Amino acid sequence: MNDLEKRSFYSFLGLYIFSSFFFIALIGYWYYAAQKSALENETYYRLQHSGDVIAGEIIMAHMQHRPLKSSSAPKGIEVALVDTKGAVVKGKPALPTTALKPGYYHKDGYAILVSDAPKEHLGIAYVVTQSKDLAAELGALRSSVWSVLVLVSILIILVAWVLSKLFMKPVHQRVVQIERFINDITHELNTPVSALSMATDQALKRGECTTKTLKNISISTRQLYDIYRSLTYLNFNKKEQKIHEPLDLASILRKSIGYYTPLAEVKRIGFETEIDACSYPIPEAQATLLFGNLIGNAIKYSPPNSTIRIRLDAVSLSIEDEGIGIAEELQQQIFEKFQRATAYSGGFGVGLSIVKSICDEYGIKVAVLSKEGEGTRFVLEFEG
Repeated sequence: MNDLEKRSFYSFLGLYIFSSFFFIALIGYWYYAAQKSALENETYYRLQHSGDVIAGEIIMAHMQHRPLKSSSAPKGIEVALVDTKGAVVKGKPALPTTALKPGYYHKDGYAILVSDAPKEHLGIAYVVTQSKDLAAELGALRSSVWSVLVLVSILIILVAWVLSKLFMKPVHQRVVQIERFINDITHELNTPVSALSMATDQALKRGECTTKTLKNISISTRQLYDIYRSLTYLNFNKKEQKIHEPLDLASILRKSIGYYTPLAEVKRIGFETEIDACSYPIPEAQATLLFGNLIGNAIKYSPPNSTIRIRLDAVSLSIEDEGIGIAEELQQQIFEKFQRATAYSGGFGVGLSIVKSICDEYGIKVAVLSKEGEGTRFVLEFEG
């Protein structure tokens, strides 16, 4: 990954982890608070119930004029009795007895409930019920919550890492394609620019322009113009064009063949044409770009001393070369932007994507028939 990709990757990863941790922390806090409240309430009612039971026993013993029998409190609850003078009659209260008041308290890990339910029967002013179970339960709850949070955090980090990789995969592929596209187009521009430079230098040295020099300048200029047209189509928003009447495709095709003839002659490639009348509602600029890309492609991938066969009838166009051909598994990929079936003869992988884009826009069916080593035929079907 380059620096930009790394920044994007770690930004996405950091944002995902931070936001996930934030929401997980909120959920953990809410869960802990809810469970803590439930445990507090449960402990309070247990202490209250135990205190009420013991207070009832005190009142019954006083009314029956009998001594208070020792009664055992529920497991985990300690009981202390304090008389009206503040003296401890039974047990060991966790609170000082000098200033006892009814209420619910926490001290030294104890949950403490002081009840005045005995109403001074048998001289007992307060029943104190206390338990350390709540502190132990809250400790266990905190441990459980933290354990779950740690495990979930680890899982989130792993998921975030995988998602970041998946998120960056198409971005990385696109960056690689763009970098390759820039390298390819730089190489493609270098050839005609170098040829133009050499031709003009030769003309300046001789003080005149020979036919050969003019031809080289013409060919190089056309190559540059083709690149310009492709880049313009790719990068500028295309306004919807209203088509009032069908275009004479036969005339446009003849112009395109004439335009590319000098390029074909350089490689000693000939054209075999059969052009009938054909009209179709498509703007002239798009038709020219469509035909130009197909013919230019055929020239680029044809060997010297070969023939390109072009057939146009009322419903279809066929352009066939005797070039290197395209492997069957790559025949659908060639219409994708920045994709090339081979590095043979250069190119920057946008010509056929432009062809497909124009065909889709104007309802033209495009098909490719090819065999490696035997050539390629592109067929356009013009729907009525």
